[in-house]
Amino acid sequence: MSAENPATDVAELSYEQARDELVRVVTELEQGAATLEQSLALWERGEALAKRCEEWLLGAKARLDAARAASTDGQSAARAERRQGGVGCRAERRQGGVGCRW
Repeated sequence: MSAENPATDVAELSYEQARDELVRVVTELEQGAATLEQSLALWERGEALAKRCEEWLLGAKARLDAARAASTDGQSAARAERRQGGVGCRAERRQGGVGCRW
């Protein structure tokens, strides 16, 4: 476990906290100064921290995907609205409009 705060519940850590602690755990394991029992505890903590980081990253990816989908849906709706109104890109430009962005 972490020497700084072994009681910290991994599920409550932010991505940055989990990542930083994982870096410390890996560094400590790489130094090779820990006993076997300490190494096993560090390894288990590192696995839990890595899983927490992955959860955060997957959640962030899902949020980005949702935002992109919403943006794409909004753009598609705007295009459909323009087409239904009978004003196409060329007609919009001829009428002094700013033109289409699609």
